[in-house]
Amino acid sequence: MTLNVNNQLTLLLDLLDEQQLDCCGSVSEFQQIERLVKSMLANNSITDNQLLSLLPDIYNYGRQGESAPSQPDHITSNKDNLHNWISAIQQTTLE
Repeated sequence: MTLNVNNQLTLLLDLLDEQQLDCCGSVSEFQQIERLVKSMLANNSITDNQLLSLLPDIYNYGRQGESAPSQPDHITSNKDNLHNWISAIQQTTLE
């Protein structure tokens, strides 16, 4: 089953929000974040310029989190970014 862009954004939002709230994440969650962003960028499915400019940063967050020695530390150090990314995704999905 292929996810449309709204499904992808909702899943990405859930992953980022859960990591922000719980301050923990698994390697597979970080890999899923990477796959979602890569897919959205490859399909040119995002039309919101603000979100489009943030997707590479979200991808790098997933990539770095995948190999981070401490996922909780990685999440904590990106707390402000997570907040901004979550807000941008919420605004996009509400429009």
